Amino acid sequence: MEKNLNYEAAYHELTQIAQEIETEAVSVDILAEKVKRASELIAFCQTKLRSTETEVNKIIKQMENQPL
Repeated sequence: MEKNLNYEAAYHELTQIAQEIETEAVSVDILAEKVKRASELIAFCQTKLRSTETEVNKIIKQMENQPL
């Protein structure tokens, strides 16, 4: 995965790939390549979402432990 890839870019690329596959705009010769890339992007997005969820939960927990 590229170093500069962020969630929005990955999601956008994944959406494009899905649209290409749905509209049959992808030739059979590169279909496996597109599906592999989609799989990588899905894994990246899932990891990013889990990481963000963990971080947000940590911040909320810290906020709950602070006296008002």
